[in-house]
Parts: sequence; C-alpha cells; structure tokens
Amino acid sequence: MLSLLLGLIRLIVFILFVSFFSIIFYFMSFFCSEENNSKRALLLRDFLIGGLNIILGIRTIIYGEKPTIQGLIVANHRSYFDPIVIVNLIHAFPVGKKEVASWPLIGYICKISGVVFVDRKCQKSRQETAENIREVLAKGYSIINFPEGTTDVLPTTLDFNYGSFVMATKIKSAVIPIAIDYKEKTDAFVGDDTFIPHFLKCFGKWTTEIKITFFPPIYSEDATYLLNTSKNMIDEELIRYRKDWDNEN
Repeated sequence: MLSLLLGLIRLIVFILFVSFFSIIFYFMSFFCSEENNSKRALLLRDFLIGGLNIILGIRTIIYGEKPTIQGLIVANHRSYFDPIVIVNLIHAFPVGKKEVASWPLIGYICKISGVVFVDRKCQKSRQETAENIREVLAKGYSIINFPEGTTDVLPTTLDFNYGSFVMATKIKSAVIPIAIDYKEKTDAFVGDDTFIPHFLKCFGKWTTEIKITFFPPIYSEDATYLLNTSKNMIDEELIRYRKDWDNEN
C-alpha cells in the first residue's frame, strides 16, 4: 500500500512538473526564433530530466569515462526510461519509435527536445532519419540508438540490427557502446506492460538503482566488427552487473 501511494504521488508530481514547464515553453515559442527555441528546448530538457531523476528517486551508479567526443551511441534497451538516464549524464539525442511522439506529455517533451523519430517500417523514414543523424552529429552532439529494436529482460542482449553500424561506417562516426540495467528485473518495460501500471510499480520504491557503463569509442569501416564488438562488451557488463547484485542479496 505504501509503495502504491508513493508511486501515485510521484506520478502526480511528474505530470504537474512536466505540464507546467511544457506550457511555459509552448507560449515562449511564439516569441522566439527557431534557433532560440531549439536552444531553449535543450535547456528545458536538461532541467526536466535532471528534476525527474531526483523526483523519481533514481540512484545511478556510473562506470567508465563519459565520452568527450560525439558519436553514435549504441545501448541495450530495458525501458522507456533508458534514454532519460543517459541524457541526464551526457548531451545526446535519442532515436525513438514514431509511436512515442503521440504519447501524452512525454511525446511533447521528446518533440521539442530534438528526439529523432523513425518509422522502422518505412524506407523513406529511415532515409530521412539517417540525414537527421548526420545533422545532429555535425552540430557536435551524439545520437543514442538501441540496436535491439525493442526492450527485453534477458541476461544479455537480443540480436542487434545492423542498421546503426552500417550508418556509422557510412558517416565515419565513432561508435560508443553503453550498457545499462536496473537492479530490479521488474523495472524493465516489456511484453504487455502499459505506462501507468509500470510507472507505479517501478517508481513506488524509495530508490530505483540503475547501473550504466560508458565504453571507449570504437572506430572501424567494418560494420560487422562494430556490431560484434559492441554487443560483446555490453553483454559481459550486463552479466557482471547481475552477478554483483546477486552477491549483495
């Protein structure tokens, strides 16, 4: 009962917090140029995400050195919260499913803060996404992609899609692997999970412990090498996380 109450309080605060600043930005957008709007959106995003991590009781344990160069970040995927954790630590723009753009509140924040949306079923959309990624990298920011294409709760990653790694070779971008996982396996957003029940379950705890590892950038003109190397590094780290957590119990 206490966890449900805490989850409900956090959900209400989350809605009010995001709604308030979204409304402020919406009205400010009428009086600023597109360039200024983009800068303000980035500042708003950073403030919102930093605030949300505090409000929701996130405890992040970080391994490795944060990247100092821009590149194509590839990470395993556990939850809709993954990009929020990553973006709270580094300046980057996630690639997201087109469907997320229609989500209440979250979809709006994604739109104004530069998320690159893609319809994976549409070839034209994938081509447009590639061009958008080039533009973001050229501005000095990184792109976050989840090559599994979906969330999972398996001990290691699902098969990676080649697309991200082929693109990295074409645009001569560094690939920066990231491993991320949650102490509680039930925090993963998988299967038939829906947002509100999952939110209440995940953030009804006092703290949500998350581990994240930044690996050194990888360079290669061989997409297969980039894929296999990234996947192996992430898989080994996920296994280490779980072993450490199991030993704590």
